[in-house]
Amino acid sequence: MKVKKQRIIFGYIVLDLFLLLVSALSVLFLPYVLELVESPPVSNKRALLMIAVYGVGWLITIFANNAQDIYMRTELLKRNKALIINCFVFAGIAATIILVLGLKYHFLKLTLFVTGTFLVLNMISFKILIDIFKESKFLNSFGARMLVVGAGEKGREVLKFVNQNKHLGYNVVGFLDDFYTASNGLNLLGKVNDLDTILEEKKVDEIVITLPIENDHQIRTAIQSADTHGIRVNLIPEFPYETKGNYKSYSLGTLPVLQYRQIPLDLFHNFILKKAFDYLFATAVIILLFPVFAMIAILIKMDSPGPILYKPIRKGQLGQNFVCFKFRTMKQNDDANAGTQSTVKDDPRITRVGRFLRKFDLDELPQFLNVIKGDMSVVGPRPHRVNLNNDFRKVVSDYMIRHYVKPGLTGWAQVNGWRGPTETEEQKRERVSHDLWYINNWSIWLDIKIVFLTVFSRKSRVNAF
Repeated sequence: MKVKKQRIIFGYIVLDLFLLLVSALSVLFLPYVLELVESPPVSNKRALLMIAVYGVGWLITIFANNAQDIYMRTELLKRNKALIINCFVFAGIAATIILVLGLKYHFLKLTLFVTGTFLVLNMISFKILIDIFKESKFLNSFGARMLVVGAGEKGREVLKFVNQNKHLGYNVVGFLDDFYTASNGLNLLGKVNDLDTILEEKKVDEIVITLPIENDHQIRTAIQSADTHGIRVNLIPEFPYETKGNYKSYSLGTLPVLQYRQIPLDLFHNFILKKAFDYLFATAVIILLFPVFAMIAILIKMDSPGPILYKPIRKGQLGQNFVCFKFRTMKQNDDANAGTQSTVKDDPRITRVGRFLRKFDLDELPQFLNVIKGDMSVVGPRPHRVNLNNDFRKVVSDYMIRHYVKPGLTGWAQVNGWRGPTETEEQKRERVSHDLWYINNWSIWLDIKIVFLTVFSRKSRVNAF
């Protein structure tokens, strides 16, 4: 749900920037278009500069005041109050930028008109969007799919909240409960013990547990099942439920919620920072190393018959399958989807060119295209084959937590020497342990450090064959 919530916030930011653009154009040019004045108030060049100032000013405003708190409010009145406050802040920031840039004084007056126009348009458009979402199923597929464990009073309050706040992107797929039946008007999918089966059959983004606090065993079992499937848990018990993992408290209306396993990338500014780093770094690598890409492609075709790229199916964020791009390094590749044969030292399938590529990880370069596509990140847990994913799940109970984030070309486990074979339980547990440490301790500086170690550390090439 966190990933999809970030997308919804991003969508609202784009809408705000569009409304700000409309407001600026209407104030700067509408009097001229309607022939109310003889000439436009500013030149086209100055107009573009002012529009850029407004865009930057609004982005600074929302990031300084927590974008999630601005866009995910549930009550329209409180949301409008927050919007008014942020518009005052925005006007101040824009005025400061205007003074720093040395623009003419009358631009300050224009800024007040732009802010007022934007405020009115924003309030009207948001009210219209809420009405549209209440009457349509637009967000059902785009929003976050929630499975509620517990169909009592708290569970019903969750459903009521979701139905009243469609603009937040929530969607209840059903309930699990041992004591209530379908006659209560809820979409009951089974009993609490059916959770594993339901998670195998249905797409679920997050689980909301509303069981009474005395159902301690069922709550712990549900959390364990969720971890096994890599699905987040939100707790709404009668009393705060103490967990050993990191958690964040927030509210669904008047309902207190503890989100189990809070990670740094849940924060919107971290989410944007990592995404910007991924796109900028991947684009730079593809442009600068394009001659290397072309040379490798020629060598592969000269060395052995077959395609240039190998495209295996890998498990990505939220457990979704994606096509992973790699330079072909073998005469005969394993099946892209159902392959089970891992590479071993001195593997006879590896070509002469392939051996060189694998030694220096050059076969991974096409995965920068996966980063541009949005399937992968530059840094993150390495993506595994489908069968290897299932194998890990049986050995390491919290393995699927790796799928909270996008897989990476390189990762903390790789630069610490835990790459290659996964034949022993120690190898599996250490790889997962390092991946989970990365997820819980992410920072942009850690990503930069891992990229540096990938290139210059000897540990990163241990077991590279």
